[in-house]
Amino acid sequence: MKAIIVYDSVYGNTEKIARAIGEAIIKSGEAKVVRPGEVNPSELESIDLLIVGSPTHGGRPTKPVQEFLSKIPRKALESVSTAAFDTGISGKGKGIGIRIVVGVLGYAAGRIAGRLKNKGGHQVVPPAGFIVEGNEGPLKEGELERAASWAKEIVKSGK
Repeated sequence: MKAIIVYDSVYGNTEKIARAIGEAIIKSGEAKVVRPGEVNPSELESIDLLIVGSPTHGGRPTKPVQEFLSKIPRKALESVSTAAFDTGISGKGKGIGIRIVVGVLGYAAGRIAGRLKNKGGHQVVPPAGFIVEGNEGPLKEGELERAASWAKEIVKSGK
């Protein structure tokens, strides 16, 4: 299995998740972990799996991830398995204001998954969200291990 994990990261939390996913996939094949500007959409023709992740900003992925997704030609992912993830704060245990904002705006992973599907991708697992403790982190304890387990599920589902 040949995979590319494309991520953007502001405070380093999403990068840590992307690298944990990449390390888990390397055990079953080849994985390249890159930022959006480091991958050319033409590279997508030779892969089996594309995973895209972003921090959640206002319920959406970051601008570099949005731009990357918009550059993928329509139907370019028809033979590619896809998965999406994000990082963000959880509304659980937070004040009513945070819960309302999270409830209304949502998270980036679902939007990323939708864009990948519109490009022809075959979603192999539901989008995943990984929790950061505050705006800048750190990641909630156990999230790196959960990311590795999620990656193993992707590999199993993508075969």
